[in-house]
Amino acid sequence: MAGGAAPATAEAAGPADSSRPTETPGAAPARPVDHHSWTTYADWRSGTAAGTRAVAGARPGLVLATPAGTTDYTDPHTGTTAPWEYATWTSPVHRLAVPATEAIASWNASTPAGTWLQVELKAAYADGTDSPWYVMGRWAAGDQDIKRTSVDGQSDGRSTVWTDTLAVDDAATGPRLTSYRLRLTLYRRPGTKLTPTVWRVGAMGSDVPDRFTVPASAPGLAQELVVPRYSQEIHAGQYPEYDNGGEAWCSPTSSQMIVEYWGGRLTPEQLAWVDPAYADPQVCHAARYTFDHQYNGCGNWPFNAAYAATFKDLQGVVTRLTSLTDLETLIAAGIPAITSQSFLKEELTGAGYGTSGHLMTVIGFTADGDVIANDPASPSDAAVRRVYRRREFENIWLRTKRYNASGKVASGTGGVCYLYFPARPSALQCRALAAVGVR
Repeated sequence: MAGGAAPATAEAAGPADSSRPTETPGAAPARPVDHHSWTTYADWRSGTAAGTRAVAGARPGLVLATPAGTTDYTDPHTGTTAPWEYATWTSPVHRLAVPATEAIASWNASTPAGTWLQVELKAAYADGTDSPWYVMGRWAAGDQDIKRTSVDGQSDGRSTVWTDTLAVDDAATGPRLTSYRLRLTLYRRPGTKLTPTVWRVGAMGSDVPDRFTVPASAPGLAQELVVPRYSQEIHAGQYPEYDNGGEAWCSPTSSQMIVEYWGGRLTPEQLAWVDPAYADPQVCHAARYTFDHQYNGCGNWPFNAAYAATFKDLQGVVTRLTSLTDLETLIAAGIPAITSQSFLKEELTGAGYGTSGHLMTVIGFTADGDVIANDPASPSDAAVRRVYRRREFENIWLRTKRYNASGKVASGTGGVCYLYFPARPSALQCRALAAVGVR
């Protein structure tokens, strides 16, 4: 589920852990992650459109052309009811390469004032039945029209949406997800010519092994990327309406670091709402514009990827990686990554804290293979760069089970990662992304 809590020992709610089937003896294990996105002009034309239209160009996309109808939407966070014109696009069926226990959608779009979008996912189960259409997010880049939100209370008794993650309720006995479709609904103020533009929509299905410890990977790279360093902690108490302020802003702080690594900059006009006495106002901005009003936090994974893609010529996805070797492949191509992990204080030497969910930015590896991370849970910008022991980091990031501070079994994120990269990646970057399953 979504991550980004302040370093702490409290545990976040999430889907129950359960065992996965064993692999066939002697068989090479399949990659337990299937990430698929629709991004090309041909992709947008391949779906079923009702009022939407594919547009060509350097960055092909989907727009609202002729409304399919008008509907009223009551914003649950403001109580305001307003009419909206809408149009839809439904993807072709994507058959998962690995029958999945979880699925996470992500998208990249522009939503001018007066527009917003909804992303839904319908999965097919291994027994031939389907899930309902689950809302995976109601999203706008701004917050003047609707309050971007996840939707709680979605379940059919076999799977449940936990903020941003669709999870099979009982992976030991219940049917897995074998395929899915995505549905986009684009909204605009009636009578206008405004439209959202969607450049990428996709989902990651996964069946990661259920485990307390993960196999160790061999070091293979010594390289460090120059990524801006920002501390969430210097924002403690600022804008408490966004998840109680900066101490919980690890996700947007990490996102802002990588956005700026790729050249994304906010204008003085965009930052004019921030108190001029606050350092690094762009971090405050990232917190506001990743905030999920239902989750009541800034750690909604796809909302962070969508925020990154609001910057010119950037795109972002949420996926899972399988080892530090995957991260080394990305770093070698100049692509830093944001990882999600939870751990006790003693499980990550040098961190100085424990957490039930925390995001940090991996920027490189030492000659010994240890992880160089920009950790936003640092007392100052200058202290953000950390070196963490390879074996410790790999385990806390990739495991699916752990013991919390009370000695009870809790969940781990199993390698969740945000990847932000150019809209037109280089050949080297394309090869690196393809190697970790992203195209």
